[in-house]
Amino acid sequence: MKPAPFTYHDPQRLSDAISLLASLDNPKVLAGGQSLVPMLNMRFVQPDHIIDLNKLPGLSDIEIVGDVLRVGAMCRQRDLELSPIVRSHCPIIRGALLLVGHRQTRNRGTLGGSLCHLDPAAELVAVAAALDAVVTVAGPSRTRNIPFADFPAGFMMPAIGMDEIVTEVRFPLWPIGCGYSFIEFARRHGDFAIVSAAALLHEDADGRVIRASLTLGGVGVGPLRMNDAERMMVGQQASGALFREAAESGGSIDALEDAHVTSAYRRRLAKALSRRALEQAHARASDTSRAGRAS
Repeated sequence: MKPAPFTYHDPQRLSDAISLLASLDNPKVLAGGQSLVPMLNMRFVQPDHIIDLNKLPGLSDIEIVGDVLRVGAMCRQRDLELSPIVRSHCPIIRGALLLVGHRQTRNRGTLGGSLCHLDPAAELVAVAAALDAVVTVAGPSRTRNIPFADFPAGFMMPAIGMDEIVTEVRFPLWPIGCGYSFIEFARRHGDFAIVSAAALLHEDADGRVIRASLTLGGVGVGPLRMNDAERMMVGQQASGALFREAAESGGSIDALEDAHVTSAYRRRLAKALSRRALEQAHARASDTSRAGRAS
């Protein structure tokens, strides 16, 4: 199929793009296009105007600022995947990106585009929730910061105004050496996850959990932080028994049911993947701790 007719705009400055958004009727923003273009071709969306962000300067940087990883919204997913900064300071992002589509998808797809599309099964959406990311958006009169916990306003609906554009995402960094894991179950490699699990563990030298993060993707209308499981692990000795107990919380979630799997099957996956992600995160934290003691 072909998209419905639209007028194409190619602004060179962020202020011009925001002005176009505020003044035009029925516009859509184009970032990487990996979600928008298929939706245009299938006429799931029929905008009157497309505003292309690809020539806007200064929206693709990757840098460490204090204890935060700052990433421009137009940063390509492939650049994030290959970034030595991301690999050393926030490896869970790279782990998740290796499961996003295929290399060709990541060559064009952007961080901001994925977060704004807000598919509940998208890997970067789950990682942003796991890391307590903060999304910066710019509008005609102000720039504001949105904690990612408040970013989903509904199913595939970000909490941004019609005249606002995401400009950057900030990921608070965990200490280097913390354990991490991102795993998912999908019908085929590159598909959206039926269920995914993102885990982060900060342990002391004796293997006691100082801080934990556990997030499920694909189970509801947005990413689900397992706050009760996180709290019950803190202060406890990391162990298989602890992780099995924490993972049991996945069995009581209100999971989606669709043409692929039942809600009961999603709950079963949520329990299994949560346990595996926590065990893998713990193994990585233990390996780092042993390497540090050996040196």
